[in-house]
Amino acid sequence: MKLIFKSIPLMFLLLIGLALTAQASEDKQATDYMPSLMTETPLEGRMLAMKMVRKTIGAIQPDPAIKMAVRLQYQDNPQLLLYSAELVAIEFKTIAIANNYWR
Repeated sequence: MKLIFKSIPLMFLLLIGLALTAQASEDKQATDYMPSLMTETPLEGRMLAMKMVRKTIGAIQPDPAIKMAVRLQYQDNPQLLLYSAELVAIEFKTIAIANNYWR
């Protein structure tokens, strides 16, 4: 229960960032950092998954000061770090499927 209350400020900051980013993204064109989900190896797929998560967080919250403030909250909390790893795993699953599991 305490974890839920601790993650509420994080979610609030991300939602604020999402609103600000939505407006900012209308003002400038996004760079295509991911032209394809196809990769040669599972390691390249994992690296792409990590990049996708980083870019998603960066799009939601572009302000480095706010990201650093949030990082200070989760750097010592193993559960919040596991949530980050879960996001990478979800993206990696999508990439693995797109690559037919590198068969």
